[in-house]
Amino acid sequence: MNKKLHFFQSIHFKIALVFALLLLITFQIVGAYFLQQLKRDDLKTFKQQIELSSYVDNSLIDNLTKSSVTQANDRIRDLLEDINNSNITEVQVVDTKGSVRGDSDVNNQNLVGQKTTDADIKQVLYNAKTYTKLTYDRSDNKRYYVSITPLFSAGGNNNTLVGAVYLRASLEPVYDSLNKVTAIFATASLIATGLGLFLAILISSAITKPIDDMKKQTARIARGDYSGQVRIYGRDELGQLAQAVNNLSVRVEEAQEASEAERRRLDSVLSHMSDGVIATDRRGNVIIMNETASADLDIAANIVEGQSILDILNIRGHYTLRDLLENQDQIIIDLSDENHDQILNAYFSLIQRESGFISGLVCVLHDVTEQQRIDRERREFVSNVSHELRTPLTSMRSYIEALNDGAWRDEKVAPGFLKVTQDETDRMIRMVNDLLSLSRMDSGTAKLELELVNLNELYNYILDRFDMMLKNEPEDSKKNKHYSIKRDFTRRELWVEIDTDKFIQVIDNIMNNAIKYSPDGGVITCRLLETHSHVILSISDQGLGIPKKDIGHIFDRFFRVDKARSRAQGGTGLGLAISKEVIEMHGGRIWVDSIENKGSTFYISLPYQEYEEDLWDEA
Repeated sequence: MNKKLHFFQSIHFKIALVFALLLLITFQIVGAYFLQQLKRDDLKTFKQQIELSSYVDNSLIDNLTKSSVTQANDRIRDLLEDINNSNITEVQVVDTKGSVRGDSDVNNQNLVGQKTTDADIKQVLYNAKTYTKLTYDRSDNKRYYVSITPLFSAGGNNNTLVGAVYLRASLEPVYDSLNKVTAIFATASLIATGLGLFLAILISSAITKPIDDMKKQTARIARGDYSGQVRIYGRDELGQLAQAVNNLSVRVEEAQEASEAERRRLDSVLSHMSDGVIATDRRGNVIIMNETASADLDIAANIVEGQSILDILNIRGHYTLRDLLENQDQIIIDLSDENHDQILNAYFSLIQRESGFISGLVCVLHDVTEQQRIDRERREFVSNVSHELRTPLTSMRSYIEALNDGAWRDEKVAPGFLKVTQDETDRMIRMVNDLLSLSRMDSGTAKLELELVNLNELYNYILDRFDMMLKNEPEDSKKNKHYSIKRDFTRRELWVEIDTDKFIQVIDNIMNNAIKYSPDGGVITCRLLETHSHVILSISDQGLGIPKKDIGHIFDRFFRVDKARSRAQGGTGLGLAISKEVIEMHGGRIWVDSIENKGSTFYISLPYQEYEEDLWDEA
C-alpha cells in the first residue's frame, strides 16, 4: 500500500525548491560581483576625493626645502589647517630625516619636531615609493584608508626626495554606502526569490499535476481498476506520456481480460477433464492439481501445493525427478488396497520455453482400473471358456475313441458311452447358447419383449412347475431329493412390465441352484413383497451357503463356489451372470446374502409403478 507523500517530499516542492535555490544562487553570484565592483569604484572615487591638491603638495615641498624650520613648520601647519575634507582625519608631514614637520590633528601637535615611529613612513622614505593600506582601528571600531606619499623637489635632471605625506581617511562613509546597497540588494534578492518560489510552485504544479494524475492511474491499474483515464493538458511530452498511460491502461485491461478468460477456460477444462492433471515447477513441486487428480489420488488439492510430485504419486523409491525430466515414458501406478482397486497410467511432458529452459512438468493421470479389470476379465473369460469347452470335448473324445476302438460292439458298454457323449454335447450346446445370450446383452443387441404381467401369478406358475417336477420324479432316482417350497406372497396383486421368458429363465436359474445346494429335506422359501417404488422377490435355501470372500464374485461368469460339484451336476457357470444382466436390463437389481453352511438368499428388486383401476376400466 502506497504511503501518502508529504508536501516537502513531493516532486512539486522539489522543483520549486530547485528553482528558488537557482534564483538565490544567481542573485548571490551577481550580488557578490556587483558589490565587489561597486566597492572598487567607491574606493577609487574615495581615493580621488581625499588626494591633496598639487598646490598643497608643491607648498609642502617648498617649505620642506627651506632652511628656516620654524617658519616652514608654521607654514605647513597653516596649509594643513586649510585642508577642508571631512573624510580626512589626519595629515602628517615628515621630512627625509624622519622628523615630523606638521600634523593636522590638534591633539598630536606635540609630535612636531620628533622622530616618527611609524615603520611604514620609514619604509616609504627609504624606498621613495607610495604606500597605501586599509586598516581597522579597534579603539573606535572604524576602518581607515592610509596613504603615504613621498615628496620630490624638481631640480636639474633628477628629483630629490624631500619628505613624505602621511594621510589617513575614514572609510565609514564608503562602507555605509556599500552596506545600504547590500541591504537593498539582499532585500530585492529575497523578494525576487520569494516571487520566484511562488511562480516556481505554480509552474511545477502545472508539471506535476499530470504526473500526479498518471501516478494515481497507474496505482488504479495496479489494483485492477482500469476505468479511469488521465486528463491530457497539452500536446507536449507530458501530454504524450499521459496518452501513452491511457493506451497502456486499455491494453492492460484487454490483456487482463484475455488472461482471465484464458485462466477460466483452463480452469474449466481442467475441472471437467476426465483425466487427472498435475503441474509442477522446475523443482518438481506441485503448483496445480485438478479435481480428477485429487479424486484419483484421494488427496485434497489445497494441501498438495509445494509438495514434491514424487511424494504425491508415491514413486520416490522407484524414480527421481531427473528420471521424469529425461524420460517421459508412461508409468503404471498401482494404488490398489484391500478395499478397492485403483490403477493409474501416468504420462509426463515438459513445460519448456522457446529458449529450451525447462520451467516445469505436467503429469496426466488416466484411470485404467476399469480397463485393467476388463482386460483381466477378458483373459479369464477366454481361459474359462477354453477350459469349460475342453473338459466336455476331452471326455467326448475319450469315449468316441473307445467306441472307435471296438467298444460299440459291447452292448452293455456302448449305450453308456453314447449317453455320456450326448450329455456332454447337450452341455456344450447350453454353454454356447448362454455365451450367445451374454454376447447379445453385452453388445446391446438383445431386446426385451415387455408385457404387463401379474407378478404374483407368474411367480406362482414358475414355482408350480418345480412342485410338479418334485411329484413326477421317480422315487428311486439318484437325483431325487426331498425338499419343499414355502411361499410368502403379498395379497396385493402386483402388475409389472417384464420380459416373461427372460424373467422365467432368471427364476429357473436361481431355483435350480437352490435345489442343487439344498440338503435332503430342506425348505426353499420364496417371498414376494412390495415397497414404495419396487417389488422385491427373494429365494432362500438351507444349503451350503457362500463363503464371504466369494460373495462379491458370485455373479461373475464361470465362477463356481464348488467347482467339482457344479460340473458334476451339469452347470455352465453362466446362469447367475445371465440373471444379473437380465435384471439390470429391466432396470432392477439382484444381490445375495449368505451365511456359510446355513444357506443363501437371492434378492431381485424391480421398479414398480402402481396402476390405477380407472386405467383398467378405460382399457
